[in-house]
Amino acid sequence: MPKMGESIMEATILTWRKKPGDRVELDEPVLDIATDKVDSEVPSPVAGVLVEVLFKENDVVSINTPIAIIETEASNAQPAASPAVSQQTPVNGKQETQSQVPYVPAAVSAAGNRPLTAQSEGRFYSPLVRTIAQAENIGQAELDRIPGSGQEGRVTKKDILAYVANRGKATAPGNGSQQQTAPSVVSRQPAAVTEGNVEIVEMDRMRKLIADHMVMSKHTSPHVTSFVEADVTNLVNWRNRIKDEFKKKYGENITFTPIFVEAVARALRDFPMVNVSVDGTSIIVKKDINIGMAAALPSGNLIVPVIKNADLLNLAGLTKQVNDLATRARQNQLKPEDIQGGTFTLTNVGTFGNVMGTPIINQPQAAIMATGAIRKKPAVLETEYGDVIAVRQMMFLSLSYDHRIVDGMLGGSFLRRVGDYLEQFDANRGI
Repeated sequence: MPKMGESIMEATILTWRKKPGDRVELDEPVLDIATDKVDSEVPSPVAGVLVEVLFKENDVVSINTPIAIIETEASNAQPAASPAVSQQTPVNGKQETQSQVPYVPAAVSAAGNRPLTAQSEGRFYSPLVRTIAQAENIGQAELDRIPGSGQEGRVTKKDILAYVANRGKATAPGNGSQQQTAPSVVSRQPAAVTEGNVEIVEMDRMRKLIADHMVMSKHTSPHVTSFVEADVTNLVNWRNRIKDEFKKKYGENITFTPIFVEAVARALRDFPMVNVSVDGTSIIVKKDINIGMAAALPSGNLIVPVIKNADLLNLAGLTKQVNDLATRARQNQLKPEDIQGGTFTLTNVGTFGNVMGTPIINQPQAAIMATGAIRKKPAVLETEYGDVIAVRQMMFLSLSYDHRIVDGMLGGSFLRRVGDYLEQFDANRGI
């Protein structure tokens, strides 16, 4: 059982794609597993014959535990020099036999590009993938551009066959295969039982995971929540002024979320002891600022994709990341790496018209911030002529933090700094 991310210590076996006696190729998916909120394929690390499965579907298995036995050298057969395309593998709509698609190590493809190699652009290519590439006249440069859904971005057999099937179509290379191969959150209808005027609905797998995670978080961390109110009139006016130009220049719709992420990233640089986690009696200070953004799924469940190194991205880069992750979350196309490595979480409760919230910490992080709805309110302004009342765009920010390591002064100062960055937003800022 592979380790799929930070703090993930077990996974549930959803489906065995192969049964004992089946031949498996290197990098060919053998089973589907479910970790915390994301379902993934597990590719075979070797080529051979699946001899035995050690766990059944729906079993929960700890990481690094053997889950199957694959025999790589059968006693009654000569082992092949290298895996080749299995008999009757459909390639480009045709049925190709093994003899028609031989594997020749480091051969030059008919496309005339440089030889296909096992290692290129930081990725490993299995003999099977190279065999298919050579048979379809795919050179190394083109192979390097194919999106991979395997571990560490490897191109699997499924990836290259999907690419071949869409090759030459109007769809840009990789788009079709990406959508077909990206692991998705499997939505299963929960069982429901009606008794009189009461309907009893069984939690689906994701809801059970969320429930367990929330209870664990409350049990682990003593939660404290602080609030500030921020005048974001300049920010709102700036976005209203530039949003059309921004879309024309970058091809992205700018929402308030990337602006909030930018302010949080700046404040985390100012207060690095909020960007931490606890390990026993040790405080782990994270150098990377990876901000998770809570996103609602079509099923009603919640998932937290992560913007990696958010402090190194400008507003255009943050906008692209936010929109991409939100879109793929709604389409159930997030990959395991998309929800891993978060050091701080942001949840926008204002999306649902809520003015404030008291979110639960996303363990093992130390804090989570909620942004409320932006509303027009009368506010007192200090001017050189005295105080006046004006209509302003106001919002509440709330921060829940782990009181074991974040005290009120640190938590409150950090939250106030985020509010200050939003209030001091330059209304004349360019894009």
